[in-house]
Amino acid sequence: MGKSTGNGKDWAQIYSIYGMEQWQTLIILLCQAILFSVMSVLYLIYFDRICVSFERLLSAAAVPRGSARFAAGLTGSATALLALCLFFAAANFFYSALPLHHRMAHRIVAAVSDWSSVRLALDLGCCGRGILLNAVASRLKKEGSSGRVVGIDRHRRTTLATLRAAVAEGVAEYVTCREGDARRLPFPDNCFDVVVSGAFVHTVGKEHGVKTAEAAAERMRAVAEMVRVLKPGGMGVVWDLVHVPEYVARLHEMKMEDVRVSERVTAFMVSSHIVTFRKPSHHVQGLAADEFQLSAWTEVVREGFDMMECNLLFVGES
Repeated sequence: MGKSTGNGKDWAQIYSIYGMEQWQTLIILLCQAILFSVMSVLYLIYFDRICVSFERLLSAAAVPRGSARFAAGLTGSATALLALCLFFAAANFFYSALPLHHRMAHRIVAAVSDWSSVRLALDLGCCGRGILLNAVASRLKKEGSSGRVVGIDRHRRTTLATLRAAVAEGVAEYVTCREGDARRLPFPDNCFDVVVSGAFVHTVGKEHGVKTAEAAAERMRAVAEMVRVLKPGGMGVVWDLVHVPEYVARLHEMKMEDVRVSERVTAFMVSSHIVTFRKPSHHVQGLAADEFQLSAWTEVVREGFDMMECNLLFVGES
């Protein structure tokens, strides 16, 4: 058995459930690292011959003879350093894709102090693998809660894989998934006790480019939607990459309470942070909070995937 993750499963089991996402990127990084490693070894073996070649190339420019040897040594050193950097990037990508994601999911869950009172939670951008979604469901199950967690994703085709993972984790009865846009969530106001998201919000608006004003505006719409569907007094927990300062500024603009940012964590070779916040408690106009939750859950069951049908489909395919 492999090393335990601290929640009763070893890494072999975790990888068998969730697999490796974007493995093509990992293979490309490894191939490049191996290529530059081979080049640096060849530089070391044939260094004298390479120096002669450099002397011939630089002789026309009247460069001193010792400079050619220095240039060859510098090129070989740069090649070896680049190989090390690529191996480090591959290792960080491999770690970030599942082990770090798994660890951060449990940190997000731990940021909410009382799950026993949670009746309805939302995981924004869960689908594909559902690591955070299932971590929330596992905590609800552990607390003996009657609550449910709803996962929303842009692509319906990925939800079946997410539900397979929920079945494997033994939390299928606590989970449902549906298709939707994070910028226009298909839920009424003030209906979720907790809203979480893991490494997703930075992908919103990427069709406009990463650093454009349009993409930033789309990310802010997603943050505003998280606040809108959160109940007064409810808690939001977001782990994301690069753009966290934007979210913090937006949450302060929206008068959220207890906005806190975790220490920096390197994920996919960039900085990431966990942001927690609480929606201010105030009187809810119109429907009572409980009616909001009932309305939201009814809509999820009506328009989303029915869990029983998905389980039957999973059994039929296997």
